[in-house]
Amino acid sequence: MEMRQVLFSTMKEIMDKNNNVIFMDADLAEANGTMELRKIYKDRAFDVGISEANMASMAAGMSAYGMNPYICTFTPFASRRICDQIAVSMCYAKQNVKIIATDSGVCAELNGGTHMSFEDIGVLRSIPGITIIDVIDEIQLKEVLLDTVDKKGVIYIRLARKQVPKVYDNNYKFDINKADILKHGDDITIFATGIMVDEAIKASDILEREGVSIELISIPVIKPIDVETVKNSLLKTKKAVTAENHNVIGGLYSAICEVSCRYAPSLIRNIGIKDHFGEVGSIGFLLNKYGMTSEQIINECKNLLDY
Repeated sequence: MEMRQVLFSTMKEIMDKNNNVIFMDADLAEANGTMELRKIYKDRAFDVGISEANMASMAAGMSAYGMNPYICTFTPFASRRICDQIAVSMCYAKQNVKIIATDSGVCAELNGGTHMSFEDIGVLRSIPGITIIDVIDEIQLKEVLLDTVDKKGVIYIRLARKQVPKVYDNNYKFDINKADILKHGDDITIFATGIMVDEAIKASDILEREGVSIELISIPVIKPIDVETVKNSLLKTKKAVTAENHNVIGGLYSAICEVSCRYAPSLIRNIGIKDHFGEVGSIGFLLNKYGMTSEQIINECKNLLDY
């Protein structure tokens, strides 16, 4: 199922049970699959037009009056375009707002470089009090949305808009405070987030067949990161590769290195966008172009193991 279909069905479930939940789009309800919410909840789901900063300010104001607002748009418009509103009107003012950012990173595909945000985590991670979640698949998306309904503060949820490989089964339970250890190993750790978890699983399977003991950790919550899980793994393997659908500056790689520097000095390499803007292309093309496939993860692991 496409991520936008899960977004709609889960938000419908949430809004059926919570009369104070408000859902706002910025002229992208058709693209994000949430148009039907307007027909069902005519007084609680609406379009603000192409005015994302206004949408963010409205959400902050609604929160101040006790409502539970969600805002939804493409990732660059949900981050860099409304950064000041997120910092001042939401986080500084201690409001409770959920930000749904779709088509993150290379998932923007044919919308091209202007709509392809590789910097959103880095931009927002330095704002005090914000929670940042990079969703992996449809199972996790539903769990994240249901788990965070009543959470306080500003929660930024980035996700693909269309179909992505399924990583989790229906027994999965999301814990906002914990990373998911998918495999235990001793030689090297792979930390992955978002759509890169699937690539990391493929890489780890091949490396294991070659006799490498892989610790594979999925990190959906970039901020606040699960320090204990990251620290304990690095203390054990002392070598790691990060994989993210984001600039390697400011995202998962930076967060892992910060933990390493303080608690567990280690050799760490990265897979991700190497400080570039995006361009038009399919996900497969872009993953290859930016060196973000399972093959590149394997090569980086082998290079590090030979270091």
